Amino acid sequence: MKTEQPKHICIVGAGIVGLATAYVLQQAGHRVTVVDRAPRPAMGASGGNGAQLSYSYVQPLADPGIWKMLPKLLLEKDSPLKFRLQADPQQWRWGMEFLGACNAQTSAQSTRELLTLAAESRKAFEAMQEKEQLACDFHTPGKLVLFASQEGLDGAAQQVQLQSKMGGALQRVVNAAEVARLEPALAAYAPRMVGAVHTPSESAVDCRKLCEQLAERLQERGVQFQYGTEVQSFDVQGGSIAALNSSRGKIGADHFVLASGWQSAEQARQLGASIPVYPLKGYSITLDATATPDAAPQISVTDTARKVVFARTGERLRVAGMVEIVGRDTRLNPARIESLKRSTREVFPHLPVDGEVQPWTGMRPATPKGLPITGRQKGGPDNLWMQTGHGALGLTLAFGSATELLRQMSRG
Repeated sequence: MKTEQPKHICIVGAGIVGLATAYVLQQAGHRVTVVDRAPRPAMGASGGNGAQLSYSYVQPLADPGIWKMLPKLLLEKDSPLKFRLQADPQQWRWGMEFLGACNAQTSAQSTRELLTLAAESRKAFEAMQEKEQLACDFHTPGKLVLFASQEGLDGAAQQVQLQSKMGGALQRVVNAAEVARLEPALAAYAPRMVGAVHTPSESAVDCRKLCEQLAERLQERGVQFQYGTEVQSFDVQGGSIAALNSSRGKIGADHFVLASGWQSAEQARQLGASIPVYPLKGYSITLDATATPDAAPQISVTDTARKVVFARTGERLRVAGMVEIVGRDTRLNPARIESLKRSTREVFPHLPVDGEVQPWTGMRPATPKGLPITGRQKGGPDNLWMQTGHGALGLTLAFGSATELLRQMSRG
């Protein structure tokens, strides 16, 4: 397929990954149809994510440090990690591959690939935003990644050094006093920290607003959206997909892209392709940051001890975290919301958290190594393309992955 020969491309998924892909393909001149089971965009993992654009400080979930932390993470009552064993071969296979990736060599290689993709994604996102001027609370406040132990901070310093050698952005390790100076809202909590990694170039954005406005802009330019549409099956003829069978009838296209998050693995299996994507359930709350403005942070914050992130989006503070490996259970667990509230009270004690907190849960589509899957897959039809497995970095990597998919499609 050549970019100078426009094609009809059907994208399954109207989250940030699917919409970024639709934008890049539409800008290249292709006719695009987006299909999603939800009634509007960003109703899955994109809707209440951590809001951070982590272009510069990336660390795969599969990290060698997980081995020391694993017993505590699995056994603590209020652990940010919850594992519920399923009679599910995919869960077992994913878990074994994840543990196999928790070594220094694999982590370093994954970091290198993530940094390269993140840099391309930043370039593509910022070019889009400069052109479109979407009102999505995009800003660049920088980020502090907090560490409660010297061992953790030393490991972070090694990661910073590694990323610096790979051409990453300016970052520095700071002590607790510097943390409080950089972000006064952390003054009460900083003494409980050993230090942090400060990355001035990191950004944040309201992903739901971004998706809604991007979808509107695309629709104005002729992209067709079919919301409330379930994917049921595919018609495959001669090694290619002829049509997608949906709850609203057949949808024909030249190419099909699965950007349907954790559900992409099951859809791919229907088509003979096996991809190592499994849902990691996360939670978030959103707080009003206007009542006590100085109590909420301006800089984005990641607390590694609690596995919770905090990010300002306009007059709101997004608090997100948790990893639940519980299969396809999409129910919201109130105990996890209470845990996020407790974390917020401890980290930002002057910030009110007793009002409306907009509780949310979503399923992040993760691969064992933390690297997304973009492009054709062995065993699948020749006009099937994958765009999934971004885990907690979907917002960060979406536009880079979209650019990579266009590059692959252009090569045919």
